[in-house]
Amino acid sequence: MRPENQSRRSFIKGIIASGAVASTGGLMFISGCSDNSSIPASGSVERLISLNINGTVRRVDVLPNETLAMTLRNKLGLTGTKIACDRGECGACCVLLDGVSFNSCSMLSHSLTDKNITTIEGIASPAGELHPVQTAMIEELAPQCGFCTSGQVISAVALLDQNPNPTRDEARQAMAGNLCRCGAYDHYLNAVLRAAGEIA
Repeated sequence: MRPENQSRRSFIKGIIASGAVASTGGLMFISGCSDNSSIPASGSVERLISLNINGTVRRVDVLPNETLAMTLRNKLGLTGTKIACDRGECGACCVLLDGVSFNSCSMLSHSLTDKNITTIEGIASPAGELHPVQTAMIEELAPQCGFCTSGQVISAVALLDQNPNPTRDEARQAMAGNLCRCGAYDHYLNAVLRAAGEIA
């Protein structure tokens, strides 16, 4: 029974508040009494992980089945990495893992804690100077719609880091995993070879 000097609204608020406090207290008691509360269950994946992205260690809460592409875009705001096919076939989501180009939609975030990850946002110098590949893409008017361009740049940078003076066929082979719905493949190849000339 509510007191006569208390309104119905304040009485209901009090009941709800006391129920919330009681239930929270029980949860706190249970979690506080557990000796293994900080130890993940056997076979589980730690959710709060550290990823080295563009030279900065970022702490992020990830799901066990979360791909790197999802983490970059949805959790860290690095939207230069595009998700198109989401099955490792188009190359729009390419990032560098220890200098090698990989499709980030095919890599689980929690498996990459020991890798150096470079996204398209980390290709330019810290001072903001564009990488020679990025400059060459602009000068050769390589992008059309531009959706695949970040993946094309990543693959080109990975190629030129390993082979600074590729032939056109070697460049075509290295870029084969990057699909362009506009069909601007020759423009991208021209940009790769132009960048190779500037780097060499």
